[in-house]
Amino acid sequence: MTQHRVAFYAPMKAPSHATPSGDRAMGRSLMRLLQEGGAEVVLASDLRLHDKLGDPVHQQILQQRAADEVGRLVEELPRIDLWVTYHNYYKAPDLIGPVVAAARDIPYVQIESTRAAKRLIGPWAEFAQAAHAAADQAAVIFYLTDQDRETLERDRAGDQQLVHLRPFLSRSDLPDPGTLDGPMLAAGMMRQGDKLASYALIAETLRQLDAKASTGRAVDWQLQIAGDGPARAEVEALVAPFGDRVRFLGQLDAAAMAEAYSSASLFLWPGVNEAYGMVYLEAQSHGLPAVAQDRPGLRDVLLPGAYPAPHAGAGALAEEVARLLDSAAGRADLGRRARDHIATRHLRPAARDTLWSALTPLLDHPA
Repeated sequence: MTQHRVAFYAPMKAPSHATPSGDRAMGRSLMRLLQEGGAEVVLASDLRLHDKLGDPVHQQILQQRAADEVGRLVEELPRIDLWVTYHNYYKAPDLIGPVVAAARDIPYVQIESTRAAKRLIGPWAEFAQAAHAAADQAAVIFYLTDQDRETLERDRAGDQQLVHLRPFLSRSDLPDPGTLDGPMLAAGMMRQGDKLASYALIAETLRQLDAKASTGRAVDWQLQIAGDGPARAEVEALVAPFGDRVRFLGQLDAAAMAEAYSSASLFLWPGVNEAYGMVYLEAQSHGLPAVAQDRPGLRDVLLPGAYPAPHAGAGALAEEVARLLDSAAGRADLGRRARDHIATRHLRPAARDTLWSALTPLLDHPA
């Protein structure tokens, strides 16, 4: 029996890119899922089609590069049975996969594709239309969040299949549970925008915790922060009033990050406008209770429960932190349930089964 060959492409950032990121990690994980299903996986192209600023001139340059790449691939790419594109959206549309798939007469599939109708006007209008056109061609779109599902269903093309692929850790089992008796842990890139907004909320949460001392509810806390980036000075300034109770760990590799999770008491990250956040999956896999706000993307990865609403601000986050720090039994119970949640829904075997349950019929009956 001939082994199926799958072309993989990520217009936002190739799995082979030199700079670590969530996109690169997810791309590599998806390629592994395809390989574990028995396919030979070919990275079709490493051409990046990302326009961060909404620059029409840059978009035209990228469109020409994509056209050149299409010409090369149609002529030179070896036999492929299926094309899979990861992360098609208005800033990084797939300008290559739909054309090559049509030329080769093979099924075309997308993973984590988003539709943004409001971007069909404005500086990304042409790219947004290209992203929509690419999504229209997909026989199957795997969505990772319920928020994405809503717009994909709204603009679904014909009998296109939408499949829920839950965000997943690229491992087949859980790590050992943590001790739940160390400092709190926060983890996130230090950059302007939503990440810095989460750090600002954390700083205000710490102020609220200290304010409880005046009401007779003193909270003994320490916090470690994993991460680095161009906004580190701003983050340091936000937490400077707390002195050595806040410790910066810097950017950690996977092993050091696992050690940080294992020794923490809880995971504190508000999650301002996070798409979903792999850190929540990692933290919960170690049995860490997560203190976060009730936001759409986070609901797809957090243990179901009552989380503070964003409008409740840092005060509600501080109440949850104080409650958990005051109860080792409460932390342990939440941690056990969080690990069970990850084990059954968010590890690689479950993701592989979901992926291949939809891909196999396309390969067996491509018409």
